[in-house]
Amino acid sequence: MEIRSLTRTEAERRARLLTVERYEVDIDLTGLPDGPEVRCVSTVAFNCHEPGAETFVDCAAQVVSATLNGRPLTPAGDGRIPLSGLAGHNVLRVASVQANTTTGEGVHRATDPADGEIYVWMSFEPDEARFVWACFDQPDLKAPHAFTVTAPAGWTVTANSGDPVVEELDAARRWTFPDTPPLSAYNTVVNAGPFHEIRREADGHDLGLYTRRSLAAVLDRDADDIFTLTRQGLAFFGEVFAMPFPQRKYDQVFVPEFGGAMENYGCVTWSDVFLRRATPTPAERELFAKILLHEMAHMWFGNIVTMRWWDDLWLNEAFAEFACHWAAERATRYTDVWAGHLASDKLTAYLSDQGPVSHPIHQPIHDVAQAASIFDNITYPKGASVLQQLMTYVGEERFRAGMTTYFARHAWGSATLQDLIDALSEAGGRDLDAWRTAWLETAGTDRFALERDGDTVTLVSAGTPRPQVLAVGAYGRKGETLERTALVRVEVTGTRTPVTGLPPEAETEVLLINDEDLTFATARPDPAAEDAFLRTAAHLPTPISRGVAVATVWDMLTTGEATAAEAGRCITAVLHAETSEAVIEPYLTLAANIAELWAPPGERAGLAAALATACRHLATEPGRRQVALRGLARAATGPEDLAWLREQAGDDVDLRWRVLTREAELGGDVTQETALLLERDPDPDAWVRALTVRAALPDPAAKAEVWQRLEVDRVVPVSSVRHVAAAFWRPGQEALLAPYTERYLELIPRLHRGGMIPAMAFASHLFSPYAVDLAYVEKAQRAAREAAPVVRNTVLERSDSVRRMIGARTRTA
Repeated sequence: MEIRSLTRTEAERRARLLTVERYEVDIDLTGLPDGPEVRCVSTVAFNCHEPGAETFVDCAAQVVSATLNGRPLTPAGDGRIPLSGLAGHNVLRVASVQANTTTGEGVHRATDPADGEIYVWMSFEPDEARFVWACFDQPDLKAPHAFTVTAPAGWTVTANSGDPVVEELDAARRWTFPDTPPLSAYNTVVNAGPFHEIRREADGHDLGLYTRRSLAAVLDRDADDIFTLTRQGLAFFGEVFAMPFPQRKYDQVFVPEFGGAMENYGCVTWSDVFLRRATPTPAERELFAKILLHEMAHMWFGNIVTMRWWDDLWLNEAFAEFACHWAAERATRYTDVWAGHLASDKLTAYLSDQGPVSHPIHQPIHDVAQAASIFDNITYPKGASVLQQLMTYVGEERFRAGMTTYFARHAWGSATLQDLIDALSEAGGRDLDAWRTAWLETAGTDRFALERDGDTVTLVSAGTPRPQVLAVGAYGRKGETLERTALVRVEVTGTRTPVTGLPPEAETEVLLINDEDLTFATARPDPAAEDAFLRTAAHLPTPISRGVAVATVWDMLTTGEATAAEAGRCITAVLHAETSEAVIEPYLTLAANIAELWAPPGERAGLAAALATACRHLATEPGRRQVALRGLARAATGPEDLAWLREQAGDDVDLRWRVLTREAELGGDVTQETALLLERDPDPDAWVRALTVRAALPDPAAKAEVWQRLEVDRVVPVSSVRHVAAAFWRPGQEALLAPYTERYLELIPRLHRGGMIPAMAFASHLFSPYAVDLAYVEKAQRAAREAAPVVRNTVLERSDSVRRMIGARTRTA
């Protein structure tokens, strides 16, 4: 029988009926060193407000035994155990076992290839706690959790609350953790294994870092930076929310074969790919800081105050994404973080918001399966940008005051969007109902242009715009560059808005819409000045002004209003002029994507050569050498570039892997060198790099082997799927790739297995950008209609991007 997904109606009924007092969860991990099983006993004390009523508890693990108030229960076989004849006060006890700890949901057993050690992690969003133990798996049924974990003697166990009591048993240890505060089931966690641990005291908090032993040296290298960011983030959020983090312990656990990071209260779990084996680049360091602060923001927005139902998922994710940029800019050294956001994530959001899966930020969610499909570019980067606009709209001090009220009012409970809007309206002194409807309940992206009649300038919307505040910047020529001569903030209330305070037309070379990037909207230059706009984008004086120009050019490419050659030249010119380390790497990626994915075949080589030239130039600057050499490894056009890169690589193992991957793609014999580098590389996951090299080979046997390991056997960690898949799908290899485009269509009905994150990774990255046409895109969209919601939406979004790429390849310069 299929596992049922909880509906909103069921959740509301259960929330009205029950109050959960506490969970006592006894977890046995002693079977994991030699087998797959996690055994649990979940004891739940809860009250029923209608004695005699019936409901159900969620448990998708194998049920060994279940009793309610001592009376035996029978599972329904659909991931639920019916509960009938409820008393006013009830005690439920369920013993369960989960043996699918390799590809299943909720809990994962990973083996470190370096030393054979076993590590186990748990991750439950949105509703995967039920795959491990019995619980009421919905966000608004919060309760304290008491974990007791029995684990092998050599293991360390982490959970939400710190300072466990540890008892020595015969061949194991029992870890008894204090009660957590009231938490939703999805906010809880247990991780275990023979971890390497580092601890540090900071501002009254006991901070912990954990990773597998084979990565101890990498964690030791990065520990000071991680502790500094953690201290800065806890101080910033504690101040702006007027609520210090209430628990002394704050742990961060880096585990193998995990996707992304998860905000478990007091114990954040990370994929250990974020412990970079090579020295991190500036963009990688900034990304790490953003993720750390994102997950930390969830301690308040998600854990302390939890959404009532998944239609307010955006409140969790968009707010955390906004808050991580806010904190990074104000409290850390990453002061260009909003420019980095604009250069990467926001561009993906603009594309998604104009495609087939565009949806309102806030939308009705029928069941949890649908909720899993909106962990997307609308919820995260668009949502973050919209909240940045909201703070601009009401003013930062009033925004902070509203957030203070919100947390004080709803701490340790659940809240809705309206609760947040009410708090911000009270603090901001303005009615936000129209703002809410326009921004949160209406899909799509506003587009603006300027009309100029002499010195009279009007901001014009392509349709009915949302209420918002944005800025128009005026720039005049100063030698070889431009300087800003005016910045005018405009509150948009209609389709035509006068812009006053700009300098005369004769003194202005460029007018930049959405300067400072204060809102989520696209813009278009005056058609008569479009060529000049493309040429002068690199002359703008700040990272954010150049970023706004690049965003405009990118949007024009994706909508068919600019060619790949025009966009590629513009971005390559910006690379030569860029001053911010935060955006060099995203722009290199963007330029390479344009050359490989968007350009007509006859123009790819020329755009790649221009990018290679830019990379060689950037490599002369010490602070940019690393990212420039990486960029060149992707854009290398032949033996000369590859030979030069080998000379530059020295002992840089990471760069050597990149060069080998490109050489393999170009048809070089790299078998022996790959084997030698695999022996030399200390990274325990270096085998994935070797597989990536093999994926790039224009060889039928190599493609077959990599597809088998990637999709059929699924041995590639989910965090590495996109890298291996990107090497697998290469331009110029269309004949080899054609059979796999059809195999992908056959996979679509099964791509949801393993949970939300693997489903998104495989559905997106196994969709080929090559060896396909518009008829194939339509076939993929039809195949996705009956798939699980997370798969359906991912396929639709990816297919729309590929459709746009195919269109761009027909437009020559």
